[in-house]
Amino acid sequence: MKKELLRLREAMEKRGLDAYLIPTADFHGSEYVSEHFQFRKYVSGFSGSAGTLVVTPEAAGLWTDGRYFLQAGQQLAGTGIDLYRMGTPNTESIHEFLGRRMPEGGCLGMDGRTVSFQMGRHLENMLEYKKITLAYEEDLADEIWEDRPPVLPQPVWSLPLSSAGESRKEKLAKVRQKVQDSGANSHLITGLDDIAWLFNLRGNDIPCNPVFFSYCLLTPEKTELFLYPQALPEEVRRELTEDGIGIRSYEEIYRALEELPSSCRLLLDNSRVNYRLKKTIPKPIHRVFGPNPSTLLKAVKNPTEIACLKEANRKDGAAMVKFLCWLKETVGKEPVTELSAAARLEEFRREQEGFLEPSFDTIAGYGPHASVIHYKATPESDSPLEPEGFFLVDSGGHYLEGTTDITRTIVLGPLTDEKRARYTTVLRSMLNLAGAQFPYGCRGEHLDVLARRPLWEQGLDYRHGTGHGVGFLLNVHEGPNRFAYNTDPERPSCVLEPGMVTTDEPGYYEDGAFGIRIENDLLCVSGPETAYGRFLALEPLTLCPIDTEAVDPSLMSRREISLLNQYHALVWEQLSGLLPEKERAWLQEATRPI
Repeated sequence: MKKELLRLREAMEKRGLDAYLIPTADFHGSEYVSEHFQFRKYVSGFSGSAGTLVVTPEAAGLWTDGRYFLQAGQQLAGTGIDLYRMGTPNTESIHEFLGRRMPEGGCLGMDGRTVSFQMGRHLENMLEYKKITLAYEEDLADEIWEDRPPVLPQPVWSLPLSSAGESRKEKLAKVRQKVQDSGANSHLITGLDDIAWLFNLRGNDIPCNPVFFSYCLLTPEKTELFLYPQALPEEVRRELTEDGIGIRSYEEIYRALEELPSSCRLLLDNSRVNYRLKKTIPKPIHRVFGPNPSTLLKAVKNPTEIACLKEANRKDGAAMVKFLCWLKETVGKEPVTELSAAARLEEFRREQEGFLEPSFDTIAGYGPHASVIHYKATPESDSPLEPEGFFLVDSGGHYLEGTTDITRTIVLGPLTDEKRARYTTVLRSMLNLAGAQFPYGCRGEHLDVLARRPLWEQGLDYRHGTGHGVGFLLNVHEGPNRFAYNTDPERPSCVLEPGMVTTDEPGYYEDGAFGIRIENDLLCVSGPETAYGRFLALEPLTLCPIDTEAVDPSLMSRREISLLNQYHALVWEQLSGLLPEKERAWLQEATRPI
């Protein structure tokens, strides 16, 4: 059993806590968190980006989704922590686990700043029958985590209008109008990507996520931005002040909420506002619950952002072609490993003008490692690449022109007939969704079947969504648009709108053997108007050849072959002029029609 788990239980006993809850979150509900907030990883040893740890004196469980079943099972072995596979039949929920193990009138401890109000309220309701109370000011991380990494706010910088396409004044006016339309007159914003988008600011407080720790409070009289003073350069402070935005220190948000007048009607997003913030709001304040207006507004990219994203994807495609050309000619001749290949890919991206940083930690998995959906190579697991089988690389970049996300499964040598058939099926899945035309009003869950059908017809599937929204020089995972048939009712998707960018990334994974995933970013665009209404379509933003060495054309329809050839013609047209002679010749061969 891990010593960290034992120390947590000692701290729980001292505080009189019958259970303790540790989600994977910071104070803003961020998907990816800085090292300071990785308490769940510290206690459990599980390093995935999603999971909730619950500890009682006698038992401990970790809940995570299908992306991490294999990884979590490996990392939790021997820790004294049981794995609970979310979304699978007969899996006990967190509240059921607590209800069975906590005494009547017991106390559940948590740091309420890291728990969404939505989750906190759900636990309140589900555990009320046992009269369990929630102690939401119990930050045990500071007590037991030796050498806890500190919060180190990084400088904030302004995104130029030539990239953003709209000024912060214009965005604020739109959000205020949406707030009024909801029946509120004030709005608390805690999502870091929402705030960064709204104020045309970017930061570096979370690795691979260009955001900064902050809160925003909009009232009828003023706009206030709460952030660490040391993160705000004088030039940016002056810009904000000139736009009438008040600047307050990060911790003052609690006092600001306590001082709200009773006439305030406050719009809150329960999934983003943390439990402690919600408990701070005075009871006379009227609460209006609904999604942050900025979430949908930022999901629909404006014409300037779309033009920039196309340029970012051209640059990213050029880097990817150089990488693929290098990889194909190097494996089997010189030593290459998962980590060294990922590092080489980053080098090619850094050669591109305007590249800032990766948009997430590169997933580079060879052979069995590719079957771990969110595998992350370490010096201990780093596998050498051999001239056979598949190598899966899921990666992306932040450029001044926007964010990219791409996955390619690359043939390094001979394949079995099974692998070739599985690869062709995944490719068909990806092409079927990319080639969709659909009436306005469709949501992602309506289209997901297009991607899954080729796999479902063979009794196969994959344990992750087919696609997620992509931010504009922001979080690589962005809602509310996504492709997933099993949408969480508490996280509804939205009607697809022209300007939304969503990934298309079906896959197939055989545990302990191999994994396949092919991913492009798709832009939703207007299609024809017919007697049946307005239609929309999906246009590829990602520009990079798909490895046809693994394709069995006999398994594809004429339409699927045509879609692939059309895509490769576009890749050649857009990238050939950006490449040196050797890579251009390689690209010409890689994009020839099948």
